[in-house]
Amino acid sequence: MNNNLSYGAEALSTPSVSPRITDYGNGVSAIDADYLRPGLAAIHLVVEDGRAALVDTGTSSSVASVMEALRKKNLAPEDVAYVFVTHIHLDHAGGAGEFMRCFPHAKLVVHPRGARHMADPARLVASAMTVYGEAEFKRMYGVIRPVDANRIIEAPDGFTLDFNGRPLLFLDTPGHARHHYCIFDKKNQSFFTGDTFGLSYREFDVNGMEFVFPTTTPVQFDPVAAHASLDRIMSYDPAHAFLTHFGRIGHLPRHAGEMHDLIDAHVTIARKLRNVPDRHAALVEELGTLLLQRITAHGCKLPQEEIRDLLSLDVRLNAQGLEHWLDYTGGN
Repeated sequence: MNNNLSYGAEALSTPSVSPRITDYGNGVSAIDADYLRPGLAAIHLVVEDGRAALVDTGTSSSVASVMEALRKKNLAPEDVAYVFVTHIHLDHAGGAGEFMRCFPHAKLVVHPRGARHMADPARLVASAMTVYGEAEFKRMYGVIRPVDANRIIEAPDGFTLDFNGRPLLFLDTPGHARHHYCIFDKKNQSFFTGDTFGLSYREFDVNGMEFVFPTTTPVQFDPVAAHASLDRIMSYDPAHAFLTHFGRIGHLPRHAGEMHDLIDAHVTIARKLRNVPDRHAALVEELGTLLLQRITAHGCKLPQEEIRDLLSLDVRLNAQGLEHWLDYTGGN
């Protein structure tokens, strides 16, 4: 690959960036959720004619950053009309209850499979505490508040919402999770994709070209559905995708092909290692090497140890997700 290539207008267009907020135009901004490290998780703010909506929430500790962003844009908490959670994993929806407490006029829009867990998050909390332990859970996610069921809107496949004259279409997009939707913003000809279009960290950008890779965690990875959801997104010929991890990406036909390839590569590694001793460690090693090789080939000049460090959490989680897929489906 010639890493000195220019990739057209997108490579030359630099979004406006403040320490916590990246403005992309057309009323869309990314707010850093302050989750674990800067640049790991974004909350997308959509503003249309004085009204605001938020896509994903981070955790309860993300509220301060969102309030700061609203103040900078001369918006009040009462101006927030909707909180959209693409799916109910806690790095995307853990702050929903706290957000709804702070935004008195907002409705929470959630996939039908996730709605009851937003109204009563006890099972979500118990499951996460089993994984992390109580102390680490509280450090990562803080308090998980329930949401009044009367303020919850379920968004099944094909659900449309008129956000102050801005049409939004909700598509059921399983693969990462069965309770996942993506939002097509017709005004932007773009999608808010949660985790369906993978992860892309700005540290790996090279000359305006992003690097994107899939996430298989924690317990509902379905490679067949993941491929189908990518194809469905691309059938709308979107200009951009807004990823929770992290921010806006372009060049979507290229990235969709790379995502398909990397989903298959993850599955191949999992099947190869399904019966080896210390399977988790073997998966972590091979997945880390796969992504390191791909990122290096992409042209990223960061030291290898820095790349591995940035990937370490996702590689461990992907290994766990693949193990669960192997154990519950036999890798089929």
